[in-house]
Amino acid sequence: MRAKFAYQCQGCGALAPKWSGQCSDCGAWNTLVEIAYSGWPGAAENRPGDVSAEPPRACMLEAISPAEEAGIPSGVGELDRVLGGGIVAGAVVLIGGDPGIGKSTLLLQMLAAATGEGKCSGLYVSGEESAQQVALRSRRLGIDGARIKLLTETRLESILGVAAQEAPRVMIIDSIQTVFTEALASAPGSVGQVRESAAQLIRFAKSSGASVFLVGHVTKEGMIAGPRVLEHMVDTVLYFEGDDSSRFRILRSTKNRYGPVHELGIFAMTEGGLRPVTNPSAIFLQRHAQSAAGSVVMVCRQGTRPLLIEVQALVDQSFLANPRRVAVGLDPNRLAMLLAVLHRHGGIVTHDQDVFVNVVGGIRVTETGADLAVTLAVLSSLRGRPLPADMVVFGEVGLSGELRPVPNGNERLREAAKHGFRRALVPKANAPRREMAGLEITAPARLEAALASI
Repeated sequence: MRAKFAYQCQGCGALAPKWSGQCSDCGAWNTLVEIAYSGWPGAAENRPGDVSAEPPRACMLEAISPAEEAGIPSGVGELDRVLGGGIVAGAVVLIGGDPGIGKSTLLLQMLAAATGEGKCSGLYVSGEESAQQVALRSRRLGIDGARIKLLTETRLESILGVAAQEAPRVMIIDSIQTVFTEALASAPGSVGQVRESAAQLIRFAKSSGASVFLVGHVTKEGMIAGPRVLEHMVDTVLYFEGDDSSRFRILRSTKNRYGPVHELGIFAMTEGGLRPVTNPSAIFLQRHAQSAAGSVVMVCRQGTRPLLIEVQALVDQSFLANPRRVAVGLDPNRLAMLLAVLHRHGGIVTHDQDVFVNVVGGIRVTETGADLAVTLAVLSSLRGRPLPADMVVFGEVGLSGELRPVPNGNERLREAAKHGFRRALVPKANAPRREMAGLEITAPARLEAALASI
């Protein structure tokens, strides 16, 4: 029997018996979304059945002993790093990415590695591909599917019924936009269907202890399709990114209740599937045969590990009334601010120049530790004079021209020394107390001193 449904405004929460373009309570347009509803206030079916039932009791927080159960190793090292150590029992992970980026490939490889040698049971639910297509891909990847159970179904009630019988330790839903519940009359992929289906899958994961991975489609803006509340409901949100012209893929964590956020996992797409990259600095850092103007190597921190990446700048004479300021992998507003600081405190004029800045390798740098590297790259390109090839740079530039420290300075310097760099230009507050073998460190306090030192 089909459950009753209603329409709820996403702005004010008001209920309506039928859909309309405008909410009658708050006047907002296109905010009514279909929801499952047992009845209207005062209806007989909406009244509590057993009023004599004992209500739940609260307990003291200090009396609760937290579970210290370690996560199940997924068998994919880079994925374990992003997840915070492994697959946590009862966790719900949402992974999104562009079509064809490798989401299904990664999860199928992960499920095969996690269920190998009878470590745990796994269930792969495919709503987009047939059983033959999934089997063909698994054979192409060299995956042994002897311990993986496959279900091709989109009806949520059937999926939960099979999951209750099989009791998997790890379950993959590919994808959440194809799943629908009979409690709602709307089409699969609608806001109501995605939210209600995800809510029931989360309820199943918490009650059974199974780890559920949800594959989500993304919009043209790169965000996961469906209601934004979906990202608040799950425990972990991962984005799978990559350039079509590159074989490297980046798995980025934007929310994680069990580990650090903004952690990166690096993969290489090969004929045999995705392969973890254990030394990503060697990929993003390609040493030139000879020094090039406008190129600076910096040490950024992504999650729990430092990465050596190259920042390139191109400064050229502009014939436009408003010169262009283009930043790829960086915040364009911060680039404009750094150019103003460079003019005020360094005497470098760029108001008649087009400035282009690019972070090599497709990495997006959000930390302020890239300020000094961007500033020196712009100056190097403007003057046409390359910086030393064995020098690494990091530091934040303040509006008054001071160089401010960044976290984990010693760890960044050790990473640079490990890759053969012999000189470093860092803020004075990041200078180590003890000398580092094989690394000459220059630590100015202001931008003017940093420009004079090179």
